[in-house]
Amino acid sequence: MGRIPRPRLPRARVLRTRRGQRRAFQAVTLLCALALAPSTWLWLSETDRVGTVRSAPSAPVAVVFGAGLFDGEPSPYLAHRLDAALALYREHKVEAILVTGDNSRDDYNEPGAMRRYLVGHGVPQIRVVEDYAGFDTWDSCTRARRIFGVDRAVLVSQSFHVRRALALCRAAGISSYAVGVPEAEDETWYYGGLREIPGAGKAALNVWLRPDPQFLGAPEDGIARALADAAGH
Repeated sequence: MGRIPRPRLPRARVLRTRRGQRRAFQAVTLLCALALAPSTWLWLSETDRVGTVRSAPSAPVAVVFGAGLFDGEPSPYLAHRLDAALALYREHKVEAILVTGDNSRDDYNEPGAMRRYLVGHGVPQIRVVEDYAGFDTWDSCTRARRIFGVDRAVLVSQSFHVRRALALCRAAGISSYAVGVPEAEDETWYYGGLREIPGAGKAALNVWLRPDPQFLGAPEDGIARALADAAGH
C-alpha cells in the first residue's frame, strides 16, 4: 500500500504552529535586513565626511539640492539649505554655488527660486549657477560633474539626506564633503528619514549602474565663469 499523504494545513493554521511562526519571523527578519542594508552601507561609508559649516573644508563650489517650493518661494527646509550655503560663501569656503532642482514645468522653478534667494541675500548673480534638471539626487550629482565640470564640492542638504548625496556624487566623480543642515525632529524630519530607506536602495542601484540622467544636454560654462570672476576679485 502507498503512503497516505498528510493533509496540507491552511496557511493561517500553519502560522499558528511554532514552526510556522519561526519561519515567518525568519522571513520578516531577512526582509528587514535586506531593506536596511543600503542605509547601513551609507552610514558606515559616508559619515566621516559629514559635518557643519565650521568644519567644512574649502572647495570651489557648494552644491545645494532642491527641497520644494511654497507659493513659488523656497520651503523652510530649502531655505535652511540656502542659509547654510550663504554661510559657506560668506566665510570664503566656497566661491560659487550650484543650485540644482526641478524645473520640469513653467510654473515650478526650484533653481530660479533658489537663485533669487541667494542673490537677494548678497551673493553676486554670476556666482550662482542654476541646474534646471536636477530631478533627483543622482541626476543632480552626475550633471554637476558632466554638464558643469564640478570635481570638488561641499554638498548642502538636511542631515538625513547628505550621506546619500555623498555616495552618489562620489560615484559621479566628485570629491565632496557635506554640511548636514540640522532641523527640529518633527513629522517632516521623520518623514524625510523614512524616505531615505527606499532612497538608499535606489542610490545603491545608481552607484552600480551609473545611468545617464533624465536630461543630459551639452556642457555649460556657468561654474567656470563664476570661478573666473572669483579669481578676478
